[in-house]
Amino acid sequence: MAERRYLKMSNKELIEKYHVAAPRYTSYPTVPYWDNERFDKEKWAYAVSSSFRHSNHQNGMSLYIHLPFCESLCTYCGCNTRITKNHKVEEPYLLAVLKEWKMYRKLFSDKPIIRELHLGGGTPTFFSPENLEMLIKGILKDAEIHADAEFSFEAHPANTTEQHLITLYNLGFKRISLGIQDFDPRVQLVINRIQTVSEVQTVTDQARRIGYNSVNYDLIYGLPLQNIEGLTDTIQSVLELRPDRIAFYSYAHVPWVKPGQRRYTDADLPDSALKQELYEIGRSMLKAGGYTEIGMDHFTLKTDSLYTAEQEGHLHRNFMGYTHLYSRLMVGLGVSSISDSWTAFSQNVKKVEEYIELVNGGEIPVFKGHILNQEDLVIRRHILNLMCKGRTSWELPQEQHPALMKGLERMKLLADDGLVIIEGNQLEVTVLGKRFLRNICMALDARLWANQPQSQLFSMAG
Repeated sequence: MAERRYLKMSNKELIEKYHVAAPRYTSYPTVPYWDNERFDKEKWAYAVSSSFRHSNHQNGMSLYIHLPFCESLCTYCGCNTRITKNHKVEEPYLLAVLKEWKMYRKLFSDKPIIRELHLGGGTPTFFSPENLEMLIKGILKDAEIHADAEFSFEAHPANTTEQHLITLYNLGFKRISLGIQDFDPRVQLVINRIQTVSEVQTVTDQARRIGYNSVNYDLIYGLPLQNIEGLTDTIQSVLELRPDRIAFYSYAHVPWVKPGQRRYTDADLPDSALKQELYEIGRSMLKAGGYTEIGMDHFTLKTDSLYTAEQEGHLHRNFMGYTHLYSRLMVGLGVSSISDSWTAFSQNVKKVEEYIELVNGGEIPVFKGHILNQEDLVIRRHILNLMCKGRTSWELPQEQHPALMKGLERMKLLADDGLVIIEGNQLEVTVLGKRFLRNICMALDARLWANQPQSQLFSMAG
């Protein structure tokens, strides 16, 4: 599909026009638009069992385990966390996770084949290496590991020990993600996320020496007190450390959801013009440093599996983010975890005490979910294609769904601005449009347009 050139609006004008609240599209429908009234635990159990039978021996399954504990609160964080210095909480929580996994095992018709396993948080390295070993061995007991499985975990550079790295590596983990966000001491202080370049280098060097084949750094632009000089220094330090992949996210300011973000005010945040400049500078530095932009918010070296997946057309996206592995069934274990059977979503309860009580009572701890209808499945496929491939098409008659056609009508406005090209039964994101991927997907979001929110549900795009 040929690239067209549009000169109607400047980049600055486009950014101002599309600076609206928009989902990040790790799923469709997005969580605020789940129809919980049509969902129940029996339907969820059936969806899991059906998906497992359909896909286990073909693609295996994915596991996400949420480990919510942190010793201190990072004020920018939008994750579900529990702040404590009491490490006696570790064992009871992990035993509950293993009990939840055992309940899912009863829904499976055969031995599960684990293709993807990710430990998220919270801070997984809050847990001792011994307890993490107990957890992983319990999960893998009576399970099979897929031949090209990938195990990964999130880590805080300030508390990740060499023993953590060795223990998890010996259990099959080969990828680590370090939450950095920014090296500027002023920014670190206000967001209460403090780690030095030296600490990050130590963990990175140890991981590579042990044998980890992929190191990711998380960076955020738009943080309070962030400025051009500080971000430039941060990116320069990152380029010198040379991780395999980098997630460069827009800060999501949602103080109505996360009270910790009230430590600072809107006046402390970069305005939209400065935030855009921060992004453009960071993006330019990463690309000049040898990184390729992948999907949305991600940059990788050409030796990384995400780069290869995008080049070969099999990049995938789920609640864990971008991955080079596709699995139809993803089970989330632990408090607030989200699961995906492809035809249904579910989310666990959000409070640790309630989660443990339900699990110990023999009940799968989901409290809400969504059963996808035919319209959802059609729109989901196209949004996933746009997020992962930058293009989509609709050849089959069943794809000519009225909801898609309405979305394409809305998409014409974005085509006029040069963000997409629509030709026949094909839609392609332009080079310019890649910056506005959330807005492009939003045009197809039938549930959002049918139920316009009365209050802000999402962070701002860009």
